[in-house]
Amino acid sequence: MNKLFVNPKFTKIVSVLRPWITFVVIFLVLRYTGALSGLSVVTSSALMKTGIMNIDVDANKAEEPFDYNFTVRDLQGNVVDFNQFKGKTVFLNLWATWCGPCVAELPSIDALYGKMDKDKTVFIVLNWFEDSKKVAKFIKNKNFTFPVYVVDGDVPKQLNVASIPVTFVISPDGNIATKKVGSANYDTDKFKTYLEGLTVTQKE
Repeated sequence: MNKLFVNPKFTKIVSVLRPWITFVVIFLVLRYTGALSGLSVVTSSALMKTGIMNIDVDANKAEEPFDYNFTVRDLQGNVVDFNQFKGKTVFLNLWATWCGPCVAELPSIDALYGKMDKDKTVFIVLNWFEDSKKVAKFIKNKNFTFPVYVVDGDVPKQLNVASIPVTFVISPDGNIATKKVGSANYDTDKFKTYLEGLTVTQKE
């Protein structure tokens, strides 16, 4: 065994792998202590302040019918049929408390929510498979005001996404107008005008 450690080839291999081993160890420590998520929140939040992460509607256009045939639960445990939101503009965000980029964009969503006409635009901030009590505690600690729901059983294929956050804007005519994968700043005048325009267009 001692001969192995003094073998020049072995020593060279170890010296090459050491930085990668160190990186993996640090990553695992950050990941399992929750520090990685916190670091991601700080980084994403800083970028949002620069305006570089403002939502670009034109770059995230989508055009396909939305499947309303599923239910969600509010944080009081009440079952909500998604079909009831037909005919309105829907801002649907998929997130989780452990997702740093998700948490980083929530303040912008909350700020936008406070400026919108709630009779015309529905906000569904849908948590991805976490306990409702944990979610409720998180929302209360952050003082967010937007409506929060949790998944209730199966969801349409459209919502079985590979990563979060993901945000859908569903137009009143039942089509997905925008789909944004990844974190973004939604609290902009341009995006607010875009949401309001979807409702106006439908009425015309």
